[in-house]
Amino acid sequence: MSGGIDRKQLVDIAGKDNVFDDEETLDAYSQDESFLPPRRPSFVVKPKGRDEIVALLKIANETKTPLVPVSSGPPHFRGDTVPEYGGIVLDLSGMSKILFVDREDRVAMIEPGVRFRELQAALRKEGMKLPIPLCPRETKSVVGSCLEREPHTIPKYHLDHCDPLSCAEVVFGTGDVFCTGEAAGPGTIEDKQKAGWRQKIRVEPQTELIRLFQGSQGTMGIVTWVTVRCEVMPGTQKPLLAAGDDLEALLEFLYRLVRMRLCDEAFILDGADMAAIAAEDGDVDALQDTLPRWILFFCISGYRILPEERVSILEKETREIAKLCNVGLQDAVAGLPAEKVLDITGQPCADTYWKLRKRGACQDIYFISSFDGIARCVEVMREFAGRNGLPVRDIGVYVQPVCQGHGYHCEFNIFHKGEDHAERERVKDAYESLCRVLLNNGAFFSRPYDLLPEMVYERDAVAGGVLRKVKSVFDPNNILNPGKLCF
Repeated sequence: MSGGIDRKQLVDIAGKDNVFDDEETLDAYSQDESFLPPRRPSFVVKPKGRDEIVALLKIANETKTPLVPVSSGPPHFRGDTVPEYGGIVLDLSGMSKILFVDREDRVAMIEPGVRFRELQAALRKEGMKLPIPLCPRETKSVVGSCLEREPHTIPKYHLDHCDPLSCAEVVFGTGDVFCTGEAAGPGTIEDKQKAGWRQKIRVEPQTELIRLFQGSQGTMGIVTWVTVRCEVMPGTQKPLLAAGDDLEALLEFLYRLVRMRLCDEAFILDGADMAAIAAEDGDVDALQDTLPRWILFFCISGYRILPEERVSILEKETREIAKLCNVGLQDAVAGLPAEKVLDITGQPCADTYWKLRKRGACQDIYFISSFDGIARCVEVMREFAGRNGLPVRDIGVYVQPVCQGHGYHCEFNIFHKGEDHAERERVKDAYESLCRVLLNNGAFFSRPYDLLPEMVYERDAVAGGVLRKVKSVFDPNNILNPGKLCF
C-alpha cells in the first residue's frame, strides 16, 4: 500500500506537538517483543479526540495510507502494533480521561489511554473495583485489554468473553462514528446520560457489534471510549493456597470451586510463573527452587451483609471439597503468603513487567481449552519442550477459568534471553511448531497474534472469507492495520 500524507496535513489536524517523525520515535514503534520483522511507520500521531481521528481517517482513505491504532505503552508482545506496510501509528494514550464512574449502576466510562492503576484508584473511592487480568503491566490500556479479550482473574464475574466490556464508541475505517449496545439508541450520549442511562447494556436491537471489534487488532475500527462493568469491593477476604505435583487434583478442586461459586479470584500457576510474579529481589530462579510444581490460588470474599460469617461458611465448604479432591489448603507456600499473592496479582506491575524478570524476554502461547483438555495440553507442551531442547524449567504455565468455568484460558510463557540471537531463533522455531501441535490436540487459538494468523485461518477458509466480507463493509479501503488477522 502507498501513502501520500505529508507532515503539514497531520500537523493541521493534531498540532505540531503531536506529530512525530524523528528516527528514535519511529524506531520505537517499528518493533516489539514478538517475532515479526520490524517495520517503521512514516509518522506517529497522538490524536486528542474523536474528531481528530475522523479527520485522519478521511485523508488516509484519500491517500490509501495505513493507520495502526495503539493504546497501550511499551513493551508490546504480540506484533499487532507493528505496522506491516508502514503508514501512520495512531497513539491513543493521550486520550486518558475517566469520563464518569457510577456507583449505583456499577459502571465506568473511559477513554483508551486510561491505565488499570488510574481506573482502580478512581473506582476505589466509590467502593468498587474492576476485575483485571493477572498482574498486567503498568502501561497496559484498560480498553486495549478489554478489546483483546484478556481473561481476568475472577471467573464468577466472567459471564461472557466480552466481559467486563459493555458499550463503545467506534470510528469505522470509513470515518463513520457508531456507538454499540444501548449507546446506539436515538439521541446523543449526553442526552441519554441526562435521562439516567449509563451505557451498561451491551446488546443493541438484533445485533451485538462490540463482538466484531474485540479481537480484531484494530482492523475494523478505532475505539474512542468504552463503558466497563465494575464490581463492589469486598468487606473482608480470605486468600488461600493449594499446592503439589498433581495438576489433575488441583484442576478438579478448581473446577468445583468455580462451579459452586465459592470464591472470587481463582487460578493455577506453575512454579516458574509464580516465581516470576512474586520474586522481590529479582532472583526468580532462587524462589522457583523453593516453590512446588503447581500452585492454586483462590480468595473467598465477604461483602456488605455479614461478611465475616459469609467467609467462615464458605471456607468451611471449600475445606470439605479440598478433602474430597485430596488437596491440602495453606495460608502460605514455601514462605510465600496467600495475602501477598492476592496483593501482587490484583494490581499492575509497579516495576519490571513480570514476564521479563526471569530471562529478559518472553514468548506467550495462549489458547482456550475444555476442562478435559488442559492436562493433555500441558503434557504435550512438556514432551515437545524435552524433544526440542527447550528447558521445561523456563516455561511457565497459567490456567485461568473463564466464563464461570465453561472454558479455560491456558497460557504457556516461554522465558528466554531476547538478546541472544541464536536462542531467540530456536524459541521462534519451537513456538511455531508447538502451536501447530497444540492445534492438533484441541487447543483453540481465539486470539491469533504474531506468526499464528495464517496457521489458524488456513483451517477455516469459510470464516476467513466471511471476515474479509465484513472488513470490506467497515473498512473498504483496507486502511486500518492491514496485514493482521486474515487481511
